[in-house]
Amino acid sequence: MVPIDFSAFNFTPIIDMGEDYTVLDFSAGPKAVRRPKTTYTVGKYNEKRPNMYTAEIFEDDRCIHMGIDLGGPVETPLKAFYEGTIFKLGINPDEGDYGGVIVTQHQLSEAFLYALWGHLSHASLNGKNEGDAFQQGDVIGFIGNKEENGGWPPHVHFQLGLEAPNTHDMPGVVSPAELEAALKAHPDPRLVLGPLY
Repeated sequence: MVPIDFSAFNFTPIIDMGEDYTVLDFSAGPKAVRRPKTTYTVGKYNEKRPNMYTAEIFEDDRCIHMGIDLGGPVETPLKAFYEGTIFKLGINPDEGDYGGVIVTQHQLSEAFLYALWGHLSHASLNGKNEGDAFQQGDVIGFIGNKEENGGWPPHVHFQLGLEAPNTHDMPGVVSPAELEAALKAHPDPRLVLGPLY
């Protein structure tokens, strides 16, 4: 993998949340989180979330979150942080899964960076094909509703990857035994999203 100097690039926010948002803390489990009073929320990267991933698709002790969750209203537009192409797209329909997914590819100097946008509306995929190019600031997709995004409250799971995924998927949560390798393969999304917390 070619190292990326993220500081050499200017990125566009993927959601215009302003400064009034709530950073959620799931480290004590989902029942410990109070309903936020803000429209937008942020769920943390590399956070151990006990008792949260209980659907059948989660095996063993997968509980450490490898992306950042940006919560907002259904149909909130999500904008490209940098120019790139659609790499993979599809629908992961199982309960607890991503629902609509787009994986984008971005060339940063000599390196390629991949970004997974999960829990999108299914309509976000309409008219898009692998290889389609887009510019920084273009709309990639829209936040999906609970009925189409795997059963989760409306948000986008945004995750970075340094290796090309084989399909429209990345491991959104990992087990403690997988964590060291996952942190190397999936860097902190704040490298492109900015200092959200």
